[in-house]
Amino acid sequence: MSSVIEPKTKRLLVVDDEYFNYEMLESALESKFDVSYADSGQNCLASAIANPPDIILLDVCMPGLDGYDTCRMLKHTPETKSIPVVMVSGLESELEKRMGFDAGCDAYVVKPFAISALLEQINTIV
Repeated sequence: MSSVIEPKTKRLLVVDDEYFNYEMLESALESKFDVSYADSGQNCLASAIANPPDIILLDVCMPGLDGYDTCRMLKHTPETKSIPVVMVSGLESELEKRMGFDAGCDAYVVKPFAISALLEQINTIV
């Protein structure tokens, strides 16, 4: 019997109002991460407090609480402020990116993206 301890799988929370986007990310990332899902900013906050992930992939354009507001709230909540946030968006202007970083995100990835590029961003953060 081996005494090697397997490193725990990092937990990744995908926040997107489009379930299809979550399914694509889950199938691409489930071999490397324990992937969970929230369909709104409110559910993201509740989930991140109840069961903190190692990193959050956060869609910018969502109804109600958008990604910028969600990120601000995550970064101003004691239980979640240290969780890295990667914003994922189809909005690619410098203004949109600056708004993401001003809200507190650790990286901003523009859709469509290559999974390898996304993984590179994630691996530099966690």
